[in-house]
Amino acid sequence: MSHGLKHKPPNELSNKENETVFYRFVARFFAKLAATFLAGIRLFTSFLARQIGGDRLSRKLKTSITIALLVIFTVLTGHTVSAQVGSPPIVPLNQVSIPEPDNIGEFIRNKTAAIALGKTLFWDMQLGTDGNVTCATCHFKAGADSRSKNQINPGLKAGDRVFNLAGAPNYQLTAADFPFHQLEDPNNIASRVISDSNDIAGSQGVFRADFVDIVPGSDKDNVTPQPDDIFRVQGINTRRVTDRHSPSVIDAVFNFRNFWDGSAQNIFNGVDRSGLRNPEALVLQAANRRRLRDVPVRIKNSSLASQAVAPITTAVETAAEDLPIAPLVIDLSDTDNTVRVRDTNGNLVDSNSADIAASTDAIAETSATTAQSTRRRIIRRIGRKAGKKLLALPPLAKQRVAADDSVLGAFSKAPQPGLNKTYEQMIQEAFQPQWWDSNMVIRVNPNTGRRRFYRRPRNRPLSTIEYTLAEYNFSLFFGLAVQAYESTLVSSQTPFDQFLAGNRSAFTPQQQQGWQLFTRRGCIGCHASTELTAASFRNVSGRGRIGRAPIPGTPVEDTGFFAIGVRPPQEDVALGADDGFGNSLSEARLAQQGKFSQLLGENPPTLDPPLSPSDTILANGAFKTPGLRNVELTAPYFHNGGTLTLEQVIDFYSRGGDFGGLPVLNLTTNEKQAFVAFLRGLTDERVRFQRAPFDHPQLFVPNGHPGNQNAVVNDGKGQATDDLLEIPAVGRNGGNPIPDFLSNFSTTGTTLSQ
Repeated sequence: MSHGLKHKPPNELSNKENETVFYRFVARFFAKLAATFLAGIRLFTSFLARQIGGDRLSRKLKTSITIALLVIFTVLTGHTVSAQVGSPPIVPLNQVSIPEPDNIGEFIRNKTAAIALGKTLFWDMQLGTDGNVTCATCHFKAGADSRSKNQINPGLKAGDRVFNLAGAPNYQLTAADFPFHQLEDPNNIASRVISDSNDIAGSQGVFRADFVDIVPGSDKDNVTPQPDDIFRVQGINTRRVTDRHSPSVIDAVFNFRNFWDGSAQNIFNGVDRSGLRNPEALVLQAANRRRLRDVPVRIKNSSLASQAVAPITTAVETAAEDLPIAPLVIDLSDTDNTVRVRDTNGNLVDSNSADIAASTDAIAETSATTAQSTRRRIIRRIGRKAGKKLLALPPLAKQRVAADDSVLGAFSKAPQPGLNKTYEQMIQEAFQPQWWDSNMVIRVNPNTGRRRFYRRPRNRPLSTIEYTLAEYNFSLFFGLAVQAYESTLVSSQTPFDQFLAGNRSAFTPQQQQGWQLFTRRGCIGCHASTELTAASFRNVSGRGRIGRAPIPGTPVEDTGFFAIGVRPPQEDVALGADDGFGNSLSEARLAQQGKFSQLLGENPPTLDPPLSPSDTILANGAFKTPGLRNVELTAPYFHNGGTLTLEQVIDFYSRGGDFGGLPVLNLTTNEKQAFVAFLRGLTDERVRFQRAPFDHPQLFVPNGHPGNQNAVVNDGKGQATDDLLEIPAVGRNGGNPIPDFLSNFSTTGTTLSQ
C-alpha cells in the first residue's frame, strides 16, 4: 500500500477540529453537575492523560478526559446521564409514525400507484445517461453499496487528485487497506500512525462525458466522451467515483434532512434538493387543459423527495437550459390554436396562432428572445430531459421482475423483462391530473432557456426540445414517487425492536450489556431514541432545528449533525459548505445571519441565551448522524467508507476518534464485544434475505473493469469495458443474501446489449 501521511497530530488540531461530540450530547443538568465536581476531578486529569499518551494530547482532549471522568463519576454514584433532554421516547420502530406531508393529496391521487411508480424508477437502469446506472446502483445491498472494485475517490473534496491506495482507479480493495487511518495501537489515539489516507470509498457512477441530448427510444443518451485526467488507467477513462460513501436508504424516511451534509431539504420544491433556498424553483400547473401557470411547490417532510431528484438530473441537463426564465401564465384559445403568454402582472409577453414547426435547431429560437429576458430570474429546471427519455421507454425493459414481487408482481411480464404498463400510465394513475394533463407543449431553447408554448401537434412527433406537461414536470413525479417507495423501506422487525416491545429474550445477555453500554457511555446522544439518530424527524421537531451545545461557551449547532474526528474537517467541510445559492447549509449559521425564516419557511428556535453574532457555530466537518439498523450489512463505515468492520468502528470510538471530536472511552475487550453484539442485534432479517418490502427487480451494476489499477481494456471510445454484477430479481419471499463488502462477486464480464 502507498499511503500519504496527511494528518496532523492531535496537539496541532484547531479548536473547532477538536470540539467534542460528547459535550454536544451531554444534558444541561449534567453540565451543571460537572461544574460542581470539576475542581476535584481536574487533579486526576494529568495523571490519566499521561497514562494514554498525555504529553501529546491537546488541551481540548485533556478537557474531554475530564468530562469523561465526570460521566463515570455520575454513573457510579447512581445517576443516569440523560444524553438528550427532550429526546423522543424509545419505543419499537413500528410505533413511530412515518413523517408525511400535510398537502400530499394535492399531488398524489393514489398512494399505492405512487409506490409502484417509485419502485420502478428507483430500480430502472434506463434512467442513467449510459443506460446502466440508476438509484439502486448505489443502494442495492441493505440500501447501501457493497462493491469493492473501482470504488475509490482520491479525496477530491480535499483538493487531492492522487490515489493513495494503489495509485490509480479500478483497484480491488482488500481487508489490509482498512482502516484508512491505521495506528500502531488501535486503542490509543496518540500512538504511531502506520498509514493514513484521505481517499474515499465511494460509489462508481458514469464515465466523464459531455451530454448532448437524449436519443428518442434509446436508453443511452448522446454524449461526447471527454478525457478524464483523474479517473483513468493508462490513458483510458474509468467510471468516476463519488466523494462520499453511499448511506443506506432503508429507514431514511425518518431523517428530517438527508444526505451526509443535510443538503436534501425537508421541504421539497418539486425541482431540486434545495427547498426554499431556491425560491424561484417552479413547476407548471394546469388549471384546465388549456391553461398553464408557473407555481411554486412547497411540500414539507419530504427530504426523501429532495434527495431523490439530486443524483439523476444534472448529468442529463444542459447548462444553457438553466438560464433565466420568468414565471408565466399560458392560455390556449377555446376557438383556435392561439396561445397567449402573460407575466404574473397580466402583461402579454408572447402570442402565436399556429403550431410551431418541428425543429431541434435552438438557434432558430434565439432571435425571438425579448429584452425582458435580461430581467428574468434564474429558475433551475431539473428533470425534463430524464422525463422526455423515460416516458418513451417501456419500464424496466432490460430487467426481469419477479411474478410475486410485492409491489410490481401484478404488472410483471415474467419470465420476460419489464412491466405491462407504460410510464405515462403509471404517472397518470399516481398523480393528480393538474400536473400532467394539458393540450399544450412547452419548447425550451437549449441556447437561451427561452420557453414557447403551443397546442400539441396532432400530425408529428415532438422534437427533443419539446415537452409535454408530464415530461416537463418529471422531477416532481420522480421525487414524490421515489419518496413514496422509500417510505415503505422500514426495518422494524429487528431483535432490538422485539426487545423494546417487551420480549427480553430477543436480546442475548451480551446484547443487553451492549445496549446498556450504548446508553450509559453516551452513544445514545448522537444515535438518539428509537430511530438511533439525533437527525430524525421526531428529535429535530421536538428539540428544535438548532440548539446550544452544553460545553464551555455554549456554541450553536444543527440538531443531529456532529464532527467526530473521522477526518480533519478541512478535507470535507460538509455542513459548513455553501448550498449553491450563496448560503450555508448550516441552519445555525442561517439563523445567525437572519436568513433562517426566509430560507427554511419557519422561525428559528429561541435559544437560551439568545443567538448573537458573536456565537461560535459548529458546522465545519459536521455530518448527519446515520441510523444504525442493519449496520452489520452496510460496510464500509463513516462518510469516507474508511472503516471495514464493526470491531474497527468500536476501536475508533474507544480511543476518542482519529482527529479529535470524541472522549476517550478506553473500553475493555468485553465491552467492545458487547457493543458489537448489540449492533448485530439491529439487523432485520427481511433486509438480509431481501424479503418484502425489500424485494426488487433484477439489476446489473458496474463492478469495476476487467483488469486492475495497472491495465484495463479500451472499448474503442477511450473508455474501459465494464464488468457487470447481476443482482437477481427476488419476490416477496426473498432469496439468498447479497454478498457482503469484499466478497467475491460473479460478474458478467460484458456490457448489456442495446
